[in-house]
Amino acid sequence: MKMKGRWMLDLGKKVGRNLEQNFGEKKDLKEYGCNSKAAESPKRLRFFNSKIAPKRKRVPHSNFLLSAYKRYKIPPEGKAASTPRKHITKKKKKEELMEGLRLAPPQPTLLHRTETVLRTSFIGPHFTKKCIAHRIRVSVSKPTAEVSSPTLTSSEDTVASSPSLGFVVAPSERPRVSANSLQYPSGYLGAVPERSVDEGNGDVKNAMEYLTNILSSKVYDVAIESPLQLATKLSERLGNQVWLKREDLQPVFSFKLRGAYNMMAKLTKEQLEKGVICSSAGNHAQGVALAAKKLGCNAVIAMPVTTPEIKWQSVERLGATVVLVGDSYDEAQAYAKKRAKEESRTFIPPFDHPDVIMGQGTVGMEIVRQMQGPLHAIFVPVGGGGLIAGIAAFVKRVSPEVKVIGVEPSDANAMALSLHRGERVMLDKVGGFADGVAVKEVGEETFCLCRELVDGVVLVSRDAICASIKDMFEEKRSILEPAGALALAGAEAYCKYYGLKGKNIVAITSGANMNFDKLRVVTELANVGRKQEAVLATILAEKPGSFKQFCELVGPMNITEFKYRCSSDKAAVVLYSVGVHMVSDLEAMKQRLESSQLRTYTLTASDLVKDHLRYLMGGRLNVENEVLCRFVFPERPGALMKFLDTFSPRWNISLFHYRGQGETGANVLVGIQVGKSEMEEFIQRSESLGYEYVLVTNDSNFQLLMH
Repeated sequence: MKMKGRWMLDLGKKVGRNLEQNFGEKKDLKEYGCNSKAAESPKRLRFFNSKIAPKRKRVPHSNFLLSAYKRYKIPPEGKAASTPRKHITKKKKKEELMEGLRLAPPQPTLLHRTETVLRTSFIGPHFTKKCIAHRIRVSVSKPTAEVSSPTLTSSEDTVASSPSLGFVVAPSERPRVSANSLQYPSGYLGAVPERSVDEGNGDVKNAMEYLTNILSSKVYDVAIESPLQLATKLSERLGNQVWLKREDLQPVFSFKLRGAYNMMAKLTKEQLEKGVICSSAGNHAQGVALAAKKLGCNAVIAMPVTTPEIKWQSVERLGATVVLVGDSYDEAQAYAKKRAKEESRTFIPPFDHPDVIMGQGTVGMEIVRQMQGPLHAIFVPVGGGGLIAGIAAFVKRVSPEVKVIGVEPSDANAMALSLHRGERVMLDKVGGFADGVAVKEVGEETFCLCRELVDGVVLVSRDAICASIKDMFEEKRSILEPAGALALAGAEAYCKYYGLKGKNIVAITSGANMNFDKLRVVTELANVGRKQEAVLATILAEKPGSFKQFCELVGPMNITEFKYRCSSDKAAVVLYSVGVHMVSDLEAMKQRLESSQLRTYTLTASDLVKDHLRYLMGGRLNVENEVLCRFVFPERPGALMKFLDTFSPRWNISLFHYRGQGETGANVLVGIQVGKSEMEEFIQRSESLGYEYVLVTNDSNFQLLMH
């Protein structure tokens, strides 16, 4: 929690330069709280802005402001510099210095100079709201917990009706879109938002409130200042200096503690006595539980019944009361909000609240302080947007030249789609591998901040995330959770896509609460993600010597997996994986096979093959009227019987493959014999089942390997 005086000095100089560039007239300076003496003396004003920081290295909540005042004795508005200060109270000094911190206007390099663009975003069932620039609902002089608004909703506010649990929540009217509707190459910086500039200067005070609240945050009562470590091996491989911001080293192994504590520390004594409540399936729950333990208040955590036992037991060990309710996060959240209203508890949202965002913003403050030398970009994992919004609110204020880039899984790209469309959207389905960022809808406040401050979003695959988990293990002997390795995967993909060399790159390793069962999948896909392993299928003639010929043509390539079963047809399919050192070696092998009339297919990108079909090799069979589906079963007792009650004995089940992957939902491949005239009934039953599903009957890889 140490702060270098030189860093604070540089911060003051940057603010001073921005002020000098934008406001040269005295009347403009006075509008921003500058005293008359300083307004008449630009030199004195620049001195104030460059000397705002104290020599002491720590930044506690209010002592930073008081010590800065005591050292530099900045006079209040309308008073000369020589005015006696003996009878001014500490509270008054703090208020005066806080006024001084509001001197700087918005930085011109932050936004493109375009005409003001007003966008209307849907907030609730009864009204709409104009969303321009930074919409901050807090004030420095008043605890933000007192001004929390029901319009500040979590990304999962919209839930399905659940009368059995005692609550019914209206569905969202936001556009429902598919994650596949916005896909671009891994590493490409897409979803670059259109910038809008608010008329006038109404957002100056609000932007400075984010900055000053981050500087004076109390998160260090429970959190540590996580180290910024160089990833030596990865840096050498990429030709850039890759720095890891180790948020996985926090007491609860995640950054979530920061935002939860920052909000809860601002609650009144009466609010703390009534207790807090939240809904979470992981890291946010542990953050709230530890914050409640530190503050001495009662905490209730609503978690889905599908939550792995290791996670809810970790929350209980921190002293919170865990309630397992509902099959999904949405139902757990609806229960939490209902109980919060009934018991007058304070609901602690996971990301969409100014205090939570400010708490996460301390990560950005630490990066700016710790980083020596020019910084090209900060890569931030994105779920609901709280972390990236907080980091951008600070970094873009202090160092606008630094890029703040979000990273999302390609099947959970709610922020990228929202920025691309200029409005918040809801995903119809969200991938669950990186469960820490598996969010269907981003926050309202976080979206507005990201639209004005973030430079874009990089999308990465599940394979790339697994590769980055392996990279981290080889670098630091630490195992990150998939969401924790997301930023590292995005940074590596970005550097490769743009051929970046010689730059300083920061990736935030946001969490390490890994489900042990998921490690099996990570080990299988890590080399595929590194492009060091390829999955292929080759068609062989069913005759003596064909297998030997195949092995001779593969040559020096290292075969890591091989599956073959004699077929009754004249040709058989071999599914295999090979180690790849250079792309040219793989292409040469494929060329040798093709020239010998052995058709070869690359299946590396197919999740269907990697998750299911590779385990079902054993001969092909044409099943009449077979419909192939991928269902997501909730990991709870009775899920399979509910499925069977829906489809059996109405139809014959011809294929069933389930393999645990350590997720809250199980990915199951099912084949069912359904006549063409019965498809409408089949679809209706599938919808009524309530499990996410997708038809894959016409998948070319399935046709190749199984038919």
